[in-house]
Amino acid sequence: RDLHSFPTRRSSDLGQRQAIVSFTANATKAQKLTVRSACASVPNVTPQALPSAGSTPYALQQLTFKIDHASDANVAQLEKCLARFPVVAGVTLQDSSDDS
Repeated sequence: RDLHSFPTRRSSDLGQRQAIVSFTANATKAQKLTVRSACASVPNVTPQALPSAGSTPYALQQLTFKIDHASDANVAQLEKCLARFPVVAGVTLQDSSDDS
């Protein structure tokens, strides 16, 4: 498992930045919520609101953290937090400028 195999953005590349966390197939909802709450304390990292319980069966396939104001060190701290959990399959950093 290598959670650090993706390019990271410099903190000067501000915009809509997100860290999207994917999970292993056998991860339970409780495990995903534990990951969300454990890593929500990283400075300048905000977990996005969870979808309503009945929205879709796939609602918690991924977790999203807003990292608009996170420094490179904050993102590294988030990655380190996520790496502690075996149910985390990977992390993808997205920037709104990637879509343009």
